[in-house]
Amino acid sequence: MKIAVCLKQVPARDWQPRVNEQKTWVRDQDATFELNEPDAYALEAGLRLREQLGGEVVVCSAGPARVAQALREALARGADRAIHVEEDGLAAADALAIAGALEAAMRDETFDLVLTGLQSDDQGSAQTGVMLAALLGIASAAIIMEMDVQPPVVRVKRELEGGWFQWVTLPLPALLTVQSGINQLRYATLKGIMAAKKKEIRKVTPPDGLVSRQRVAAIYPPEKTKQTRMIEGSAAEAAKALVTALRDDARVIS
Repeated sequence: MKIAVCLKQVPARDWQPRVNEQKTWVRDQDATFELNEPDAYALEAGLRLREQLGGEVVVCSAGPARVAQALREALARGADRAIHVEEDGLAAADALAIAGALEAAMRDETFDLVLTGLQSDDQGSAQTGVMLAALLGIASAAIIMEMDVQPPVVRVKRELEGGWFQWVTLPLPALLTVQSGINQLRYATLKGIMAAKKKEIRKVTPPDGLVSRQRVAAIYPPEKTKQTRMIEGSAAEAAKALVTALRDDARVIS
């Protein structure tokens, strides 16, 4: 089975974000980066499927040259080879631009299964995977908790709202966006790190005319404010007003 896992490199969670001069994104030159955690669970799912069914796992990513670090980490964990769509402008591109770049690089590979994390830790749109499936013209399902691949189909368990779940059967090829926490992550061993140095990272350029259609107007750190509100009246009136404020204004009770 030929499995693709799409990865993203994101700013490290323990890094204190600094906004760039245009106030449209973080200062990449000051940031430290890591593999997007939801994508790590997708990678683990792909590696386990390869161990079960055979085949290969190909990791794919789009972004500047620094993204090769995340791909090397994935190769050290056990992926077979990598595809890197290298372009500086993709660092802060929207989901459709990233999906378009990946689709162009993956189109001729004819993957049986494509896995992505549910969303990225930086933008968190949760749209790249489903858009990529539409561009590839394959079936897709999101928020996957379990999967059972029995070619030519895959049966998956989806997480719904309110604690509900749904079992769905899709024809292969298919794309699945994987929920975090569905498995126990493996980490790179010394042997894996040494082996990753010899594995292929194929660099490709994005197609012409690929532009980000989403424009970030401004980003800023959360504003810290304090506000005190005095509730007047008798005890009964104050209690009623407090309940109303907590329900309608603060929305901490229903």
